Amino acid sequence: MRRDFFKEGQTIKTIYFGGGTPSLLPDEAFPHLRDALAAAFDLSEVEEFTVEVNPEDVASRSGLLPALKSIGANRISMGVQSFCDRHLKWMNRRHSAATAIQAFEKLRESGFDNISIDLIFGFPGLTDAQWRDTLQQAVALHPEHISAYQMSIDADSMLAELVAAEQYSEPEDETCARQYAMLQQALEAAGYEQYEISNFCLPGRHSRHNSAYWVREPYIGLGAAAHSFNGTDIRSWNPSSIEEYCSALEAGKLPAGGSETLNERDVYNEKIMLGLRTAKGVEKSLIERPGILQDTGDAYRIPRDKFFICDSVIEDFLR
Repeated sequence: MRRDFFKEGQTIKTIYFGGGTPSLLPDEAFPHLRDALAAAFDLSEVEEFTVEVNPEDVASRSGLLPALKSIGANRISMGVQSFCDRHLKWMNRRHSAATAIQAFEKLRESGFDNISIDLIFGFPGLTDAQWRDTLQQAVALHPEHISAYQMSIDADSMLAELVAAEQYSEPEDETCARQYAMLQQALEAAGYEQYEISNFCLPGRHSRHNSAYWVREPYIGLGAAAHSFNGTDIRSWNPSSIEEYCSALEAGKLPAGGSETLNERDVYNEKIMLGLRTAKGVEKSLIERPGILQDTGDAYRIPRDKFFICDSVIEDFLR
């Protein structure tokens, strides 16, 4: 139904199966999905094909990785979060630290040479020593890419309920800032480049897919709650209800989600917000007063030691 989304001349360079837990799907689902995409879009120029996986699925299923290999997946993103079992249990993760390491080794043995792992910091009970240990174990695996996020509280999450019941409180900003600095220092020392607020990679191994978001390239999102962008001024999204999404398709209709048309101010603010999150920064023509920004010659960027407070820095430049 959406095969004509991309304009003539626009080529698909990346595919990303994620935003959920695709490794829960049965092995036979992956070639089915790939074939459906190939029937609707020209995939001949795809350079990066990422699939998100959970460690326990990789470790326990013998057919999963061959299935991913068979569809041309060449990059894996795995949600490790921590190498401390107590913290993993608190996060309601199904895997252990040992399972995560086993899964990583299994990915390597299967020939995947572009692996990203996710880590989380900035939550109660995480000591500097424990965070340092997680970072050391992450570096020892030597993945091509590491994403690290401060734990956040989503409105309808279990954490939000605990906050409302006064059973959970976020750590002090000073603690989170210190752990973020530890992250930067440990990964830099191990040869990783920080190319965005939360993302680090070995030279040349940045996420091409995510990088496209930050420079506002067009993308199509397929599935419940998926978002799309035409590359200029229109963002759209599918309904979040899986039942509503499937019912519409079964009736031969496009799922009715929503959309917004960006005005000139919105576009400017997006360019500033997205650009200043990256190490590259934004073109000088977009900003009249640098403030604390660094001059890199043709762009302004937030200094690396100010990345932790990027939101407040970016706010000063929005219209």
